[in-house]
Amino acid sequence: MSKKYLLGIDNGGTVSKAALFDFSGRQILKKSVQIPMLTPAPGFTQRRMEDIRDKNFELIKSITDACDGEIAAVGFSGHGKGLYVLGEGGEFIHDGIGSTDTRALSYELMWKSDGTSQRIYPKTAQKIMACQPAALLRWMKDNEREVYDKIRCVLSVKDFIRWTLCGECFAEYTDASGINLMDLRTLRFDEELFDIFGIPEMLSRMPEVRSSSEVCGYVSAEAARATGLREGTPVSGGMFDIDACAAAMGNLTPGDMCVIAGTWAINEYVSERICDDHTVSMNSVFCDPRYYLAEESSAASCGNLEWFRNSAGLGGTYAELDALAESVDPAQHNVIYLPFLYASNENPLAKATFVGLDGHHTKADIVRAVYEGVAFSHKTHINALLRSRSDVPGRFRLAGGVVNSAVWTQIFCDVIGIPAEIISGDELGAKGAAMSAGVAIGAYGDYEDAAKKCVSVSSLVMPDAERHAVYEEKYKKYRAVADALDGVWAKL
Repeated sequence: MSKKYLLGIDNGGTVSKAALFDFSGRQILKKSVQIPMLTPAPGFTQRRMEDIRDKNFELIKSITDACDGEIAAVGFSGHGKGLYVLGEGGEFIHDGIGSTDTRALSYELMWKSDGTSQRIYPKTAQKIMACQPAALLRWMKDNEREVYDKIRCVLSVKDFIRWTLCGECFAEYTDASGINLMDLRTLRFDEELFDIFGIPEMLSRMPEVRSSSEVCGYVSAEAARATGLREGTPVSGGMFDIDACAAAMGNLTPGDMCVIAGTWAINEYVSERICDDHTVSMNSVFCDPRYYLAEESSAASCGNLEWFRNSAGLGGTYAELDALAESVDPAQHNVIYLPFLYASNENPLAKATFVGLDGHHTKADIVRAVYEGVAFSHKTHINALLRSRSDVPGRFRLAGGVVNSAVWTQIFCDVIGIPAEIISGDELGAKGAAMSAGVAIGAYGDYEDAAKKCVSVSSLVMPDAERHAVYEEKYKKYRAVADALDGVWAKL
């Protein structure tokens, strides 16, 4: 009897990753591929639909070529928001727009100032973001009407790639519920919301919505030839990458909190209710449809360190950077870094900045400031999340690029002030996608069953009480700087 595996594919903003797992969650293979990002104008981040399809097929083929058994099912996860549209017959009529795109920022600001944000909140329980389809479709209607009129299907990135494999257009609840066009209580695309955003034509262009663990198609003969997958292989609905990571971290019980410090700062917990008191930025349907996911997030996370490593000449491995950071006493270090290179959880116009640098500071001080600034950015999100709760979790689960650094992981733990569980495995988005595929074909009874079989904690990191006290005072300084500069950004 041949070995059987589950294939999970995670599509981020520029990199797509695929990983093969056995039914016990053991990672067998992993591959990745870069997809070229196009920036035709300031604030635009987009990729050719052909590139996304072809690179994903290439990625899958690299897995199937090395696989020593049968791939029983496939699941996808991907970045949320953004916009991926198809024309009549499935033709590509526009590049895929990523979640870091800000071309529609003026609409976000307009809708926040004119009361639209407050008007929609009772239905969506979400803040308006420039990268959501609601804003991007309106921008397209006003600026690229010839494309807008050709749209016949609106998808997320992972739904688009699933379509390339199966030829069937479906949306999926974890993604569809996070785009400000769905009533979270009825779980339907809402006519009034489309009218409010000035895009009523798009209601009929939204596909049928399926759950993350439903089979949403089967690999076509054409896709089988291109990817090496068996024709007829079932493909699950998959999920938004924040749900996939939560599932792969075993964060499935109401109240469980996880922090994913990667390109984005993702901070979230599972809830039995919609947190509709304006304390959190985003509510959406969880991959377990009994629950919701309360989320605070921004692109103010580990991408900052990568920029400094690649563009500002910091260089070095994590071990080398850790040695630099560890050489600086946090109690004596007063450089504040606002990690807003790509986005902000303070102000959509905010930019990255250092405050407190002078001539005696060294590369080590810069590294320490970046480590701490990213952790403080997450703390701002976490504080917002906790305002909606009556309890503080006894521990949280931590994943993302930050766990590659022992020093940074400890800083996160010291800043947040509660123990951190580190989850085994590195491709959590792909693993969560594979778990959805396993539930879809009955390999697991549900996500809790999948987590019991597939998820394990590799280590527990305890906060240092003295360091926590230092960081509580330092966080006040971080907040003072962020608040003082809040009125400056619009003038730059």
